[in-house]
Amino acid sequence: MAPHPGKGDVLMRLGGETILLGLTAFLASAGLSALVRRWALSHALLDIPNERSSHSVPTPRGGGLAIAVVVLAGIAILERLHLIIPRIAIGLVGGGLLVAVVGWLDDRHEVRPWLRIVAHVAAAAWTVAWLGGMPNLTINAGAVHLGIGGTLLAMLGIVWLTNLYNFMDGIDGLAAAEAFVVASAGALLLATRGAPLALVALLVAAAAAGFLVWNWPPARLFMGDVGSGFLGYAFGGLALATENARALPALLWLVLLGPFFVDATVTLLRRMGRGERWYAGHRMHAYQRAVQAGWSHRQVTLLVAGLSVALATAALLVVREHSWLGYLVMGAAGALVALYLAVERCCPMTVEDGYNRPEGESV
Repeated sequence: MAPHPGKGDVLMRLGGETILLGLTAFLASAGLSALVRRWALSHALLDIPNERSSHSVPTPRGGGLAIAVVVLAGIAILERLHLIIPRIAIGLVGGGLLVAVVGWLDDRHEVRPWLRIVAHVAAAAWTVAWLGGMPNLTINAGAVHLGIGGTLLAMLGIVWLTNLYNFMDGIDGLAAAEAFVVASAGALLLATRGAPLALVALLVAAAAAGFLVWNWPPARLFMGDVGSGFLGYAFGGLALATENARALPALLWLVLLGPFFVDATVTLLRRMGRGERWYAGHRMHAYQRAVQAGWSHRQVTLLVAGLSVALATAALLVVREHSWLGYLVMGAAGALVALYLAVERCCPMTVEDGYNRPEGESV
């Protein structure tokens, strides 16, 4: 993994301006979140508890709009300041805007699932095209040439991250805290490489932290699909951009997002294997079952954030000795699957209501 070509000292040159960028994004996100909350309350845009919810009080949603606005505006400003190249800005802003708009419409009017997926695929295609596909994938000390297969893999990865982040936004503070930790770790790792894309990761971290002021348990505002989908997309876009810039391997982002990736992916595969309506709402993820077992939202959120901090620490070692990347991926996967199984022993995944049963099966 060679250092990022050109502007390698951008973070050193910016110095205090980097701190100002993060602080501005944090305050803007916190302030916009407050405005969205007030608007949601006045327009009755509330998340009403039901049998599949993990909350018990009607709560305003759509606060993730603040995260999307701050990050997208920040990227546009970074491009105008010539701190990131135009094609990366166009790719990330164009795709992110589409995901955020569809998410906001879904929060307000419930967009049909197939239309949501079409929009996510279109956003991924736009981003992958502007970022140049993914011709190579860094593994250990070398790279595997993927050709056109890399383009398809990158699109699939962005679409899945967009949706899995939505699946994992089910308890107070979890999705925002994970975004803050992962994006902060990504910014730090990219900074050690002298990569300007660290500024984009910093924007995501600061915007998530600003929203977390309102979302920390007990939450006074939910991010909604506009926020969860956008955050998942943002991490997918960042992973592709840093992979192609040879600044940070895409697989390293997968490690940082490990707790979310393993829980969402394993749970989805298990539900599909059991013939359940995998696209229906449920409370079967490991983090949800931990809450059902008696853990508080705050405890589960802190546990997941702590896991990501531990993985980020290990990732820092891989950046210095990149031949360990494969071992880190396998080790992280093994540890997280073991933790998933521990939750399974404590609180098994069972069919809990008619929404999760195969078509035609009685309750």
